[in-house]
Amino acid sequence: MRLLLAAIGLLIAAASGPSLAQQATPPAPAEPSAPAAPAAGQEPGPVPVPLPAGSAQAPAFKSGIDLVSLNVTVADGTGRYVTDLKENEFNVFEDGVKQDLTFFTSRKNPIALAMLLDSSASMENKLPILQSAAVSFVRRLHPNDLASIIEFDSTVYVRQAFTSNQADLERGVQMLHAGGSTALHNAIYWALKDIKKVQQAAAAEENPRRQALVVFSDGQDTYSIMPYEEVLDLAKRSETAIYTIGLRDPIGNTRGFNNSEFVLRQLAVETGGRAFFPDNISDLANVYGQIADELSSQYALGYTSKNQRRDGAWRRVVVQATRPSLTTRTKLGYFAPTNR
Repeated sequence: MRLLLAAIGLLIAAASGPSLAQQATPPAPAEPSAPAAPAAGQEPGPVPVPLPAGSAQAPAFKSGIDLVSLNVTVADGTGRYVTDLKENEFNVFEDGVKQDLTFFTSRKNPIALAMLLDSSASMENKLPILQSAAVSFVRRLHPNDLASIIEFDSTVYVRQAFTSNQADLERGVQMLHAGGSTALHNAIYWALKDIKKVQQAAAAEENPRRQALVVFSDGQDTYSIMPYEEVLDLAKRSETAIYTIGLRDPIGNTRGFNNSEFVLRQLAVETGGRAFFPDNISDLANVYGQIADELSSQYALGYTSKNQRRDGAWRRVVVQATRPSLTTRTKLGYFAPTNR
């Protein structure tokens, strides 16, 4: 794995521009990395939140025991979010065995969110509309939320490290420029590693945060070294919901995009996020608005598994709402802890 990460670092370092790799090689699981320098002529943005490293992944809620945490979205038959359910209106099953909730809240915990924006050459004429939609999304974040702006083409760039300063985030969005190929897998892998540091810092401060990635791309990956299977495995091991937006080709050229659509859909389904596939770039503002609405309408549930084996096995999770005609969405499962 370290050889693979080093190879990604060499590929990124070969590109010109103020890329992430010019500051650090891609991070190993327990090593911090520095944010990238801004583009030429830009003022460096502040990095207000230190991101300490940790040797083990912390639970989403501070506890002396292993707590399985779930962010749950509930909607009615018309697709409207339902936000008035009580704890006793949820049933949680793990591998078919009903679990006892030990944590429940409908209060909106702050979020740590990374926006990944595709700026490959095919985006040249569409970039202003993407930037406008992304800025509108940033303006809907709450004051205690944290967000980062990550641009990717052939290379991965941190345009703004995690901050709650909306003006800095907007400046990060405006720094995008079109060119190059599409290293989608590299970008998602890097973002998941980066957001894990925020998770660890929040757990250490007993200040839980939800985690999410919002990923936009207009085509299939053409440049990543990181295999998709490794990206998917990391996503399933994270506490991060992935929301994906795949812009379809308006002239109907779907060769290659079907594979991209599969990737974007699977990442969303496995992690409890949602996948969107607009036909027109002008639909982006509405899509980002739907994601913002959902992130403001979630429940946080937690339980201690009745299965006490620490075998690292995959465990399937199902959440049901007892009120009729409601659907729920959360991550499909998690890997059990181990003794290591």
